[in-house]
Amino acid sequence: MSSLIRSIFALTLLALSAAAPAFARTVTDSAGRTVTLPDRIARVMAAGPPASAVVYCLLPETMVGWQRAPRKEEIPYLLPSTHNLPELGRLTGRGDTANVEVVLKANPDLIVDFGSVRPTFISLAEATQQRTGIPYVLVDGRFEATPASLRLLGSILGVPERGDTLAKYAEDLFQRIGALAATVPEEKRPGVYLARGAKGLETGLRGSINTEIIERAGGRNVAVSDDRRQGIANVSPEQILLWAPEVIVTWERNFFDAVTKSPDVTWESVPAVRNKRVYLAPTAPFGWIDGPPSVNRLIGLAWLAHILHGERFPFDIRQETRKFYKLFYQVDLTDADLETLIAWADGQPPTTLRQR
Repeated sequence: MSSLIRSIFALTLLALSAAAPAFARTVTDSAGRTVTLPDRIARVMAAGPPASAVVYCLLPETMVGWQRAPRKEEIPYLLPSTHNLPELGRLTGRGDTANVEVVLKANPDLIVDFGSVRPTFISLAEATQQRTGIPYVLVDGRFEATPASLRLLGSILGVPERGDTLAKYAEDLFQRIGALAATVPEEKRPGVYLARGAKGLETGLRGSINTEIIERAGGRNVAVSDDRRQGIANVSPEQILLWAPEVIVTWERNFFDAVTKSPDVTWESVPAVRNKRVYLAPTAPFGWIDGPPSVNRLIGLAWLAHILHGERFPFDIRQETRKFYKLFYQVDLTDADLETLIAWADGQPPTTLRQR
């Protein structure tokens, strides 16, 4: 080999090594895809709201932005370093607003989606990765997969110990609630209606991801479709009256105020309203029941299990909320922020009103 050829060969190898990520590694995501990652991940873009929540919980300093900028009332429950991150929109789900240009401008080392791993989402991941050259992993967002998914994503992000810590919290909670639910026959489980929308006439049908928390907490979702449909549905007040839920859970303040203070003749006949078993779920910085369906539902699961089963599942709402927010969201709640957060969640007026 001539000296000229050797020089060209050496320069080519040098160029290739410079272009390749240092110490690149491969992982297998929840969809069974093999994805090559840089050894160090410093910038992460979440494909949708569920991914935003879980990336925030695991490694908030890597976030390049939010799908939706935090609202004023959510700010006290988030780390200051994340308050002013840009709003990027979402790559996946209903109302997707982000595109390749947004991704390239954000310049992440990794894109994470947390949710379904069906073929539709695999195709989106592959297409986005191909067009941008940025690794894209799919992580199973099913509730029962939470411990395994936290460990997988913790490993991907380089924080396996934190992933394991959060996973153990989920495993312990699932075990305790599962043991309780197993002792309650289906026909004896409290009937629960999840009221969505300002009038409470939108709900999640039994079997949908939006209401799986009800069954896992040992309740019985009363919203069953005759044709076994799942997902979100609009219903009538008369249908709710026929279902006769014993408990109503909502995160809609307007509906909660209307149905607890001056319900119309139909709503006041619903057992949950008549017996004052309507509960307002906290929503900051992420919803306790849904919005998004991610790891934020763990605190909501414990809360709902207590609502449905009382002292059979002990739950001190103030103590447990402080514990969860410190562990998952890494914030210490002030007394005022805590009371604002859980106002009416225990079926009682906020402390400030009780003291008057």
